[in-house]
Amino acid sequence: MRVHIRPQWSISPGGNGSGEDLAGLDIASLLALLAAVQETGAIAQAARSLGVSYRHAWGQVKAAEALFGHPLIDAGRGRGSTLSPLAEKLIWAQRRVQARLTPLLDSLASELETEIERSLPRAPQPLRLHASHGFAVAALVEQLEAVPQSVELRYRHSIEAVAALSRGECDLAGFHVPIGDFEARAAQRYRAWLRDEEHRLVHLAVRWQGLFVAPGNPKRVRGVEDLGREDLRFVNRPQGSGTRMLTELLIDKHGLTPAALRGWESTEFTHAAVAAFIASGMADVGLGVQTAAQRFGLTFLPLLRERYFFAVRAEALEQPAMRSLLALLGSPAYRATVAAMAGYEAAETGRVLRVDEAFGGR
Repeated sequence: MRVHIRPQWSISPGGNGSGEDLAGLDIASLLALLAAVQETGAIAQAARSLGVSYRHAWGQVKAAEALFGHPLIDAGRGRGSTLSPLAEKLIWAQRRVQARLTPLLDSLASELETEIERSLPRAPQPLRLHASHGFAVAALVEQLEAVPQSVELRYRHSIEAVAALSRGECDLAGFHVPIGDFEARAAQRYRAWLRDEEHRLVHLAVRWQGLFVAPGNPKRVRGVEDLGREDLRFVNRPQGSGTRMLTELLIDKHGLTPAALRGWESTEFTHAAVAAFIASGMADVGLGVQTAAQRFGLTFLPLLRERYFFAVRAEALEQPAMRSLLALLGSPAYRATVAAMAGYEAAETGRVLRVDEAFGGR
């Protein structure tokens, strides 16, 4: 059984507070059409890609323009179709909603699945995965559900996930640790919950972390040393996240304090949400993985690579569900999926390490 929860928003005429769509306007369908026009450059081609008639597509646009009182598409003869600033802002709003809410709703959907299945006879035993949000994790969950393997997914900050494993609340805890100068200090924070004999680390991926800036880097950000500039608005990750911990280590190395960063208290839950925030022009710079920057058309300034692990109890590695998971991680199909993501490497995906083996000699 699969539960899917997707955000749906509407726009109402001002002042009545009715919550109803503009005269019954299908916002989701309109946004899909506008995004297709943006991608194809022609409303006729966009209509074909969505399986609707040209007449229906134009009718939808004209109805929306009448209600907004503002044009959405400029379709001049011989020069294709371009979106107005309003149409582009609508698409941005949808992408920001998805970036901010999808991980939270996926976690909620997974919890609902588990509770519903527990009420059924012969309910499957879910694999409980608590993890810091990441693109490789999301791809893994999709492939596990296709097997099918019941998964109880909760997106949590790295430290929360590892602490949950130590309390027996999950079977796998996803967290990430930078490679290089900060590795020992970062790993030490997780050592409070990880034991050499009791736990093992399953390597998921290596990925790049760096700064997100607007396309073309108009503010001429060179690196972490610029984050204290008064003309830069920073967007952060929440306390307890691995990227927040990395940010704190980076600014400390460069002699900066949180108070020096304009926007330090402004936080977004995921890498994608940070990217969407910057793409909207609401901030100038943030820290995250390269994949998120690419998906929102931002310029990415690489800083360092990090390893993403699943922590697991050693005794659990022989359980059937865990063995299936390891087989999937080592499969060519999953490795190819990870390697295709911008800034991700999958050379060691699926490798199992002792905790002291992973960190002891570094």
